[in-house]
Amino acid sequence: MTNEDKLVEELVKNALYRIDESTRMIQKSLTNISEEEFWQKPNTSLNSIGNLILHLCGNITQYIISSLGETEDLRNRDHEFSAKETATKKEILKQLEQTVDIAKRVVFDTDISNLLKVRSVQGFTFSGVGVIVHAVEHYSYHTGQIAFWVKQLKNEDLGFYDGIDLKIKNKE
Repeated sequence: MTNEDKLVEELVKNALYRIDESTRMIQKSLTNISEEEFWQKPNTSLNSIGNLILHLCGNITQYIISSLGETEDLRNRDHEFSAKETATKKEILKQLEQTVDIAKRVVFDTDISNLLKVRSVQGFTFSGVGVIVHAVEHYSYHTGQIAFWVKQLKNEDLGFYDGIDLKIKNKE
């Protein structure tokens, strides 16, 4: 295996890990949220959890499935934010999980030439690496917003790392 192959493998492995972590955290965050809370907006300047998840589906589809996967871009971004109680929490979570599964397959199947290829996405110019970094960072960002909103609603810790000692020091 060449160093380039190892680098691609490492990038893909870490991107897929971060995607899985965000998915796990969103799933855990939604455990005790009612349908009403799922669509509730904190205020008029913010989005509901439902809208944020629809937005994540749109962004992941546009950046990874369409751009990196080289398929047609059919995103309707305005709908992601205007939708109100268009589906149940369970249905939208399933939509997210299906979108993520397809995106993970695209990332897993990409090769070095596709990682280096420069393309236009949403008016920005990114290589395939840039597309992956954006999508993973964007997913993580909104995962944090969802977790914050759930903690605000429920006034409880979500236990993302229950059973794991996070006080362990780094070792060389």
